[in-house]
Amino acid sequence: MVWINILEKEKMILGWRETITLPELGISKINAKVDTGARTSCLHAFKVEKFEKQNLSWARFWIHPVQRNTEEEIICEAPIIDERIVRDSGGHEESRYVIKTLCSLGGQTWPIEITLSNRENMSFRMLLGRTAMNKRVVVDPSESYLIPFKENAQ
Repeated sequence: MVWINILEKEKMILGWRETITLPELGISKINAKVDTGARTSCLHAFKVEKFEKQNLSWARFWIHPVQRNTEEEIICEAPIIDERIVRDSGGHEESRYVIKTLCSLGGQTWPIEITLSNRENMSFRMLLGRTAMNKRVVVDPSESYLIPFKENAQ
Protein backbone atom coordinates (compact mmCIF):
# COMPACT_ATOMS: atom_id res chain seq x y z
CA MET A 1 0.00 0.00 0.00
CA VAL A 2 1.27 3.45 -0.83
CA TRP A 3 1.25 6.25 1.73
CA ILE A 4 2.45 9.80 1.29
CA ASN A 5 3.27 12.52 3.76
CA ILE A 6 1.51 15.77 2.90
CA LEU A 7 2.23 18.55 5.37
CA GLU A 8 3.14 16.04 8.09
CA LYS A 9 -0.08 14.01 7.67
CA GLU A 10 0.02 10.45 6.38
CA LYS A 11 -2.46 9.93 3.55
CA MET A 12 -3.42 6.79 1.69
CA ILE A 13 -3.27 7.06 -2.12
CA LEU A 14 -6.39 5.68 -3.83
CA GLY A 15 -7.07 5.09 -7.48
CA TRP A 16 -10.30 6.29 -9.08
CA ARG A 17 -11.86 2.93 -8.16
CA GLU A 18 -11.19 0.71 -5.15
CA THR A 19 -12.65 -2.36 -3.44
CA ILE A 20 -14.00 -1.68 0.06
CA THR A 21 -15.80 -3.45 2.89
CA LEU A 22 -18.88 -2.24 4.80
CA PRO A 23 -18.67 -4.63 7.77
CA GLU A 24 -21.69 -3.39 9.75
CA LEU A 25 -23.90 -3.97 6.70
CA GLY A 26 -22.53 -7.45 6.02
CA ILE A 27 -20.95 -6.32 2.74
CA SER A 28 -17.57 -8.04 2.63
CA LYS A 29 -16.59 -6.71 -0.79
CA ILE A 30 -17.92 -3.99 -3.09
CA ASN A 31 -16.22 -2.03 -5.85
CA ALA A 32 -16.58 1.71 -5.38
CA LYS A 33 -15.93 4.64 -7.64
CA VAL A 34 -13.81 7.13 -5.72
CA ASP A 35 -15.66 10.32 -6.60
CA THR A 36 -14.24 13.63 -5.39
CA GLY A 37 -17.08 15.39 -7.22
CA ALA A 38 -19.70 13.73 -5.02
CA ARG A 39 -20.11 15.26 -1.56
CA THR A 40 -21.76 12.21 0.04
CA SER A 41 -21.15 8.54 -0.58
CA CYS A 42 -23.95 6.56 -2.19
CA LEU A 43 -24.82 2.87 -2.05
CA HIS A 44 -26.96 0.98 -4.54
CA ALA A 45 -30.30 -0.06 -3.01
CA PHE A 46 -32.85 -1.45 -5.46
CA LYS A 47 -35.52 -1.76 -2.74
CA VAL A 48 -35.80 0.30 0.47
CA GLU A 49 -38.30 -0.06 3.31
CA LYS A 50 -38.55 2.30 6.28
CA PHE A 51 -39.51 0.73 9.63
CA GLU A 52 -39.43 1.50 13.35
CA LYS A 53 -37.02 -0.26 15.71
CA GLN A 54 -36.22 0.77 19.29
CA ASN A 55 -38.19 4.01 18.74
CA LEU A 56 -35.94 4.98 15.82
CA SER A 57 -36.47 5.06 12.06
CA TRP A 58 -34.53 2.35 10.28
CA ALA A 59 -34.03 1.39 6.64
CA ARG A 60 -34.08 -2.16 5.37
CA PHE A 61 -32.59 -2.26 1.90
CA TRP A 62 -31.71 -4.82 -0.72
CA ILE A 63 -28.53 -4.50 -2.75
CA HIS A 64 -26.78 -6.32 -5.56
CA PRO A 65 -23.13 -5.84 -4.45
CA VAL A 66 -21.56 -7.12 -7.68
CA GLN A 67 -21.70 -5.06 -10.85
CA ARG A 68 -23.78 -6.61 -13.66
CA ASN A 69 -25.01 -9.37 -11.32
CA THR A 70 -28.60 -9.29 -10.10
CA GLU A 71 -28.48 -12.84 -8.72
CA GLU A 72 -26.37 -12.08 -5.65
CA GLU A 73 -28.42 -10.12 -3.15
CA ILE A 74 -27.75 -8.81 0.36
CA ILE A 75 -30.42 -7.46 2.72
CA CYS A 76 -29.09 -4.76 5.05
CA GLU A 77 -30.54 -2.76 7.95
CA ALA A 78 -29.32 0.50 9.45
CA PRO A 79 -30.72 3.43 11.43
CA ILE A 80 -31.74 6.40 9.28
CA ILE A 81 -29.83 9.49 10.42
CA ASP A 82 -31.29 11.93 7.89
CA GLU A 83 -33.28 12.33 4.71
CA ARG A 84 -31.75 14.69 2.14
CA ILE A 85 -32.42 16.04 -1.30
CA VAL A 86 -29.44 15.01 -3.42
CA ARG A 87 -28.69 16.37 -6.89
CA ASP A 88 -26.98 13.87 -9.20
CA SER A 89 -24.43 14.74 -11.89
CA GLY A 90 -27.26 15.22 -14.38
CA GLY A 91 -28.92 17.83 -12.16
CA HIS A 92 -31.83 15.58 -11.12
CA GLU A 93 -32.94 15.87 -7.50
CA GLU A 94 -33.96 12.89 -5.39
CA SER A 95 -34.92 12.49 -1.74
CA ARG A 96 -32.67 9.85 -0.16
CA TYR A 97 -32.33 8.22 3.24
CA VAL A 98 -28.92 8.69 4.86
CA ILE A 99 -27.30 6.05 7.05
CA LYS A 100 -23.99 5.97 8.92
CA THR A 101 -21.83 2.86 8.81
CA LEU A 102 -18.23 1.73 8.96
CA CYS A 103 -16.05 1.64 5.85
CA SER A 104 -12.88 -0.51 5.72
CA LEU A 105 -10.07 0.11 3.27
CA GLY A 106 -6.33 -0.41 3.42
CA GLY A 107 -6.37 -1.81 6.93
CA GLN A 108 -8.26 1.20 8.30
CA THR A 109 -11.89 1.45 9.37
CA TRP A 110 -13.83 4.67 9.87
CA PRO A 111 -17.48 5.84 9.95
CA ILE A 112 -19.02 7.35 6.81
CA GLU A 113 -22.43 8.66 5.80
CA ILE A 114 -24.06 6.96 2.83
CA THR A 115 -27.20 7.83 0.88
CA LEU A 116 -29.33 5.00 -0.53
CA SER A 117 -30.34 5.14 -4.20
CA ASN A 118 -31.04 2.75 -7.05
CA ARG A 119 -27.79 2.60 -9.05
CA GLU A 120 -28.82 -0.40 -11.17
CA ASN A 121 -27.93 1.38 -14.42
CA MET A 122 -24.67 2.83 -13.11
CA SER A 123 -21.23 1.27 -13.59
CA PHE A 124 -20.51 1.14 -9.85
CA ARG A 125 -22.78 -0.02 -7.03
CA MET A 126 -21.14 2.49 -4.70
CA LEU A 127 -19.65 5.97 -4.82
CA LEU A 128 -17.13 6.93 -2.17
CA GLY A 129 -17.72 10.68 -1.80
CA ARG A 130 -15.29 13.33 -0.65
CA THR A 131 -16.63 13.68 2.92
CA ALA A 132 -15.84 9.98 3.47
CA MET A 133 -12.29 10.62 2.27
CA ASN A 134 -11.83 13.81 4.29
CA LYS A 135 -8.26 14.12 5.56
CA ARG A 136 -7.54 10.43 4.95
CA VAL A 137 -6.71 10.01 1.28
CA VAL A 138 -5.32 11.47 -1.89
CA VAL A 139 -6.77 10.29 -5.21
CA ASP A 140 -4.63 9.47 -8.24
CA PRO A 141 -7.19 9.56 -11.08
CA SER A 142 -4.80 7.80 -13.46
CA GLU A 143 -4.75 4.62 -11.32
CA SER A 144 -7.23 1.92 -10.23
CA TYR A 145 -7.30 -0.52 -7.33
CA LEU A 146 -4.12 0.71 -5.64
CA ILE A 147 -5.14 -0.82 -2.30
CA PRO A 148 -4.82 -4.63 -2.36
CA PHE A 149 -8.14 -6.09 -1.24
CA LYS A 150 -6.57 -8.56 1.19
CA GLU A 151 -5.59 -5.55 3.30
CA ASN A 152 -9.28 -4.68 3.75
CA ALA A 153 -9.88 -7.78 5.86
CA GLN A 154 -10.79 -7.19 9.47
